[in-house]
Amino acid sequence: MKRITLNKIASVTRNLHLRQQVVLGTEIPAEIGTVVACRVRSTKTAYNKLEDVYGRQVEVRSGDLIAGALGERHALHGFSGKVPETAKVGDTLQLLNMGGVIGAGAEPVPGLGSPHELEVLGTVLSFPGLDRSAGRPANIADHSFDVLPLPKDLPPIILLLGTAMDAGKTTAAASIISGLVRDGERVAAGKLTGVSLRRDILLMGDCGANPVTLFTDFGVVTSAPENAPATARAIVAHLAESDPSLIVLEMGDGLLGTYGVQAILQDPEIRANRLVIVLCASDPVGAWGAQQLMKEQYGLSADLISGPVTDTPVGRGFCNEELGLPAHNALLDADGLAKACAQALAQEVCS
Repeated sequence: MKRITLNKIASVTRNLHLRQQVVLGTEIPAEIGTVVACRVRSTKTAYNKLEDVYGRQVEVRSGDLIAGALGERHALHGFSGKVPETAKVGDTLQLLNMGGVIGAGAEPVPGLGSPHELEVLGTVLSFPGLDRSAGRPANIADHSFDVLPLPKDLPPIILLLGTAMDAGKTTAAASIISGLVRDGERVAAGKLTGVSLRRDILLMGDCGANPVTLFTDFGVVTSAPENAPATARAIVAHLAESDPSLIVLEMGDGLLGTYGVQAILQDPEIRANRLVIVLCASDPVGAWGAQQLMKEQYGLSADLISGPVTDTPVGRGFCNEELGLPAHNALLDADGLAKACAQALAQEVCS
């Protein structure tokens, strides 16, 4: 065991409340969630930030000692990598995202270059007992939120789905939350799927949602079909404890991604609630295809459309005329989007 002082602690480890000084072990379980300390071995000018436990995005520099967690990422517009089969001191791994997810096998991405290279220094040890010589490898699941059963009477849920990554879901969620909070609603919000990063729920909190949470708070680095439904239920139950008048939930990635969106849409406990679905799409084909997919596979339908497809009158006209759905741009017509959600909620409550 040896002791080091970390320069930066990634937000993925937030549950553990790590201090700057940590004790390292040499036995590193190559498992999702294992917390490792690394030395940065590269310099980048693009995608060179790390989100710390306070939500600040700090620049990562060559030589920095950082703590993150092993995990996977399957990004359409970013680095994709996996947990290494083995991990030992001195290995070179990669920083897969700004939340501090660390893995291997990522390829360069146009506009982003290669991911930061990291030299593994050891696993961060936790000391759950009184014996300070008996440390064990820390995992972000060690101090996750309690899992509660879903209550019987939940408030209405606004569910934001996207055709893909960067389809405008978080922007739409922020506009919806801001408008509904101004109208006197008590809004709680969460993110159900994706790779660990607090940025989106912090924005929701800035817009008035309280409380906010995401899957990482329940010990999940990367959501997947195997864990997404149970984690989604836990998130909803946690948010419902605050007695909100409604809950806003974002599903990271797209309908056809690998992070468990489809598994959640198939979950009977989630589907049994009063849902208003906001579909965020990049183009008319995506909007049409997503609506068809939801109807054919899940018996669901979007209540309104947002995202880049609504940037111009042409796209909004397509959604109105071809899909028969209201379409509102979160940037150009935030009030209209929030009001459309309120109207859909009123119809859902009355139905």
